[in-house]
Amino acid sequence: MALKYSSKINKIRSFAFWLIFLGIGVMYIGLLFKDTMWLMATLMILGMGFVGLSTVVYFWIGMLSTKTVQIVCPSCEKPTKMLGRVDACMHCDQPLTMDKTLEGKEFDEKYNKKRYSKQEAQNQQ
Repeated sequence: MALKYSSKINKIRSFAFWLIFLGIGVMYIGLLFKDTMWLMATLMILGMGFVGLSTVVYFWIGMLSTKTVQIVCPSCEKPTKMLGRVDACMHCDQPLTMDKTLEGKEFDEKYNKKRYSKQEAQNQQ
C-alpha cells in the first residue's frame, strides 16, 4: 500500500476551504430557526466567524506562500513550493527534501518539527 502525501500549502488551503463550507452550513442551519431569533442570530454570527476565519487563513497562507522556496519536482518536472525540511509536490505528491542529511531516508513529516531537529543535533554530538 503506497502512502499518500500532500503539500503543506495544499493542506492549509483545504482547511480554509472547508471552513467556508462549515460557515455557510452553520448559517443555513440558522435560517431553520427563524422563529427563535436569538438562536438564528447566534448561528449567523458563528457562521460568519467561520467564513472570517477562513479569510484570515487564506491571507496567512498566501503571505507564507510568498516566502517559500520554489523548486522543480524531479518526478513531474513542474515548479512547486516547499515549506520546511520535507514536503510533498503540489502536483504529483512526490515526497521532497532539500536537506542532504535526509536524502535516502523514508519520508516522515516529523523531520519538520523543531523537537526532532534538536534531538538530531544532540545525537550528532
